[in-house]
This record gives sequence, structure tokens and C-alpha cells, in this order.
Amino acid sequence: MGVIKVGTSSWADRTLVRSGWYPRQANTPAGRLRHYADRFGLVEVDTSYYAVPAPETAQGWVDATPDGFTFNVKAFSLFTGHPTPVATLPADLRPAGGPARIRRRDLPTVAYDELWNRFRAALAPIAAADRLGAVLLQFPPWLARGDAARRRIAELASRCRPWRVAVELRHASWFDGAAALETLAFLREQRLTFCCVDMPQGHPDSVPPIPVATADLAMIRFHGHSSAWTSGDKEDRFRYAYGDEELRRWSELLIDLAGQADELHVLFNNCCAGQAQRDAERLVGLLDGADRRAVPS
Repeated sequence: MGVIKVGTSSWADRTLVRSGWYPRQANTPAGRLRHYADRFGLVEVDTSYYAVPAPETAQGWVDATPDGFTFNVKAFSLFTGHPTPVATLPADLRPAGGPARIRRRDLPTVAYDELWNRFRAALAPIAAADRLGAVLLQFPPWLARGDAARRRIAELASRCRPWRVAVELRHASWFDGAAALETLAFLREQRLTFCCVDMPQGHPDSVPPIPVATADLAMIRFHGHSSAWTSGDKEDRFRYAYGDEELRRWSELLIDLAGQADELHVLFNNCCAGQAQRDAERLVGLLDGADRRAVPS
């Protein structure tokens, strides 16, 4: 059975910093990351979705963490088709004039390719230290299943190679009946990790949780089940505490999922005032108690 690593989708969001989860002496970004890495062996970098980090920033993350620690890095929003504020692009790559938010088609090919070069350069220190788990391509809810979408996924994945790539799909068409088998087969053919999600159901952007591995790395992200998923702000959408019975059921499913892959990454994205960290710690205890071969970290 593969190793299970448990972590959260952020270590520095403002509600976590204010929550008291960090001790008073962990009062710098590096200090907080060190404290986090003492408790978990995995974290997702979500700031890279909002702006391409500088290589020296990524080197600082490496310096603050021990050998064996793992970073999953979310791809920059422009790459995955999300409208992106022009102000988040490096100044020399911003198009002159035009709207405040742009998409891929609004950026010249030369600038787009250079943006990818800088993204890869930012990840290089993490990869060189053998701490890069995967690049997460989280696609928008409007990316429907089809040949053009599959070509786009394959093209973006090729830009990330040789690093491992995880794909989170958020349009129901990918999982509608027999389409689910086709989707999973496509990801296997491309050697891409299927990112399973646990999230509220019954909404236009809802997708079912399917705990299946399509590559040597399996992944699941826990978004929670907030009743404000479609009506609240970001904090309200992810304000959710997993119950004991929920986590117990998931611990059994995760052990089965770990049997399908070399490694399983479990990430809590219910990031609201330290709840993700608390739920992750409880899951670690359940996994460790259930099977000593599954080494949660």
C-alpha cells in the first residue's frame, strides 16, 4: 500500500494566522511554515494560483522545511482558463490597455510562454530539493468535457513535465454516467493524477467524489459541505467542520485508495480559522490507528 500524506491547502491564510493555531513565537512566514512542517508532511501552495512566485520565495519555502516534506503547487489561474487580474502578472508581461482581467487569448504567445518559463523557474528550487509532489491543474467549472478540453489538458500537462500533474475537473459533464469511465481512462492514458474532491452536491459545479487512482500518485481534496457554497463569500463557502463519523468513513476509503497507488495526498481545503488543520490532525490519528503501513505525515 502506498504512503499516505495528509496536509492542508494553505499554511498562511489570514484566518488561520488569527485563529491561534500557531504559537506566539511562530510570528514570521518562515516560522509558521516550520511549525506547520513539524506537524504535517504535505502542503498545497495556493498563492501560486494568484501570482507566479519568485524563485527566491520558493527557495525560502525549501529552507524552512525538512527533507521529506512535500509541496503540491497550484498552477497560475491564467494557465487553467480563469479570468486573471492583469495586475497579478509580472509588470513586463502585462498587455498595455485593455480590460482589468484577461484570459489566455488576451496575452501574446511570447508573453504566455515566458510566463510559463517563470512558473517553471519558480518551481525549480522545490523540485531540486525533491519536495515537489505535483502541479495541480484546477480547471474552472465551465470547462465541459470534449475533445478541445482534452487537448487543452494534455497541452498544459506537457508544459509541466517531467513533474507529476494532478487534474481537478469541476464540470458535471466529465462524470455524467458512462462519461466518468471515459474521463478516468483519458487521465490514465495521459499519466495524470485524478484529483478526487469531496464537496457540496446538487449545485451546477458539483462533481461526485470518486476515490480512484489514475497514476502512481492519488489525490483527494476536501472542500467541506458548507450550506453557503453558492451564496457566501470565500470564507463562508469553505466554513465546514468534518464530523467524527465522516472522517472515520473517509479513513477507510483512503486506505483502500492508497492500495491503488504508490502515494496518496490528502488535502483539506476547508480553510477557515484553522479548521482544515484540526480536521487533518484528526484524520492522521484515524489513519495511524487503522493501519501502521499507511504512514500519514
